[in-house]
Amino acid sequence: MHNAALWSLADLRQLEVVAAQRGIQLMQQAAQATVDWVEQHVAQGARILVAAGPGNNGGDALVAAVLLMQQGYQVDVLLPQPPLSTEAREELQTLRQAGGLPLQQLSTDYPPPALLIDGLFGIGLNRPLDDFWCQLIKQLNQLSCPTLALDCPSGLNAYTGQAPSACIKASHTLTFLCHKPGLFYAAGANHAGQVECAPLDYPAELQPVAAGYLNRQDARMLRREPDSHKGSHGTVSIVGGCPGMSGAVLLAGRAALAGGAGKVHVLSLDPRLVVDTAFPELMLHGDAQPAKQPACDVLAVGPGLGQSVQAVQWLQQSLGSPLPLVLDADALNLLAADTGLQKHLRQRKAATIITPHPAEAARLLACTTADIQANRLQAAQQLATSLNAVVVLKGAGSLICAPGQPYYLNTSGGPALAVAGQGDVLTGLIAALLAQGMSALAASCLAVRVHGLAGDQYQQEAGGPIGLTASATALRCSAILNRLSS
Repeated sequence: MHNAALWSLADLRQLEVVAAQRGIQLMQQAAQATVDWVEQHVAQGARILVAAGPGNNGGDALVAAVLLMQQGYQVDVLLPQPPLSTEAREELQTLRQAGGLPLQQLSTDYPPPALLIDGLFGIGLNRPLDDFWCQLIKQLNQLSCPTLALDCPSGLNAYTGQAPSACIKASHTLTFLCHKPGLFYAAGANHAGQVECAPLDYPAELQPVAAGYLNRQDARMLRREPDSHKGSHGTVSIVGGCPGMSGAVLLAGRAALAGGAGKVHVLSLDPRLVVDTAFPELMLHGDAQPAKQPACDVLAVGPGLGQSVQAVQWLQQSLGSPLPLVLDADALNLLAADTGLQKHLRQRKAATIITPHPAEAARLLACTTADIQANRLQAAQQLATSLNAVVVLKGAGSLICAPGQPYYLNTSGGPALAVAGQGDVLTGLIAALLAQGMSALAASCLAVRVHGLAGDQYQQEAGGPIGLTASATALRCSAILNRLSS
């Protein structure tokens, strides 16, 4: 589990300090890990440009430059400003002794190298860069070559995922000691490229307590005994589908079937919805009333719900239910507009899962979508605590947070899922996994992971992200669940 752990910046810095006090050379280890990566990806003897900044990230880059020279690579070192730390200054001296002559700037006609190694700024950066660095990063981004960022792309906040000014556009990021959450969401999702972690070597007692984990939830709990029946795998009721929005509740229902629920009721607010000819297994209840709710194990409310008086009645009824509850879409919008409903949510004894996208999260927290994206982790944790619910904050690098527990960061999925109806599919998946006995946190993690893997699978098969529908995604999830449960 070590390689999936996510530590706070403060804990990571403390590890570095104690390691240095004990004489553990983390900088040299990071440099060697960089060289190992290069040897696996770049032909020996190729020309490499190493861009080193003034801090310890630049020190890592300088050590790597020396080692790469020793391995026979042609190495150019760009050092725009002198090193600030004693350790980095020592590494610069070593580079010079090895025959390296750092460049202060690149000529306008500098030819693209086989690889650019970005060691300008590391994970401590939490400010916009000035014009000098912005212009340099712009020049480096125009080299049109593969780029390996050390620890994180320069210009990126490795914890919020924000890039307030210029930022290196990396094809790969080699991060050290542990993964950093900002590499996977917000601007980080666009700039980090393929992320790998080099955990380095230090005494086990120095390892911090994880603040969170990469989402690696498996599906072993879903393994079935031969002697089972539909009642063994739970019954889900999904409420939504107001006139004009019946597709949303049908997508959620179909996803619940694909996710393994034994029976699925679709409680539609539209009386015209009487059958799903593509999925006749769904039990449809047109013009459903809260007082006539069928028996079930899990409730999901929100897909296509609308904001009518009847929608409010359904939400009120569901919040008072002793059943596990999944809330999405208009159920969240109704919650955001009514502090009384929020109070009922906080007081629930049964598990509740809410699945907002950033705009819905912003309404719940009375802020802007930009505020949510500026610190996604803080927003998700705040929602979980204030509403006493498991929160799935959707988007690139979806976050799953439960009150008082480590968070989970999802790394599957991508732009193939950026189409209408995918949130409805996720709601149905979560409900199905809850109905089969998984905890709210585990069900949320598994559903988010499987949903993302379905998008990844499509993108690989299709050669790109365009054209995946929510209906097709739901069908793909069954095969992925079976694979993860074997």
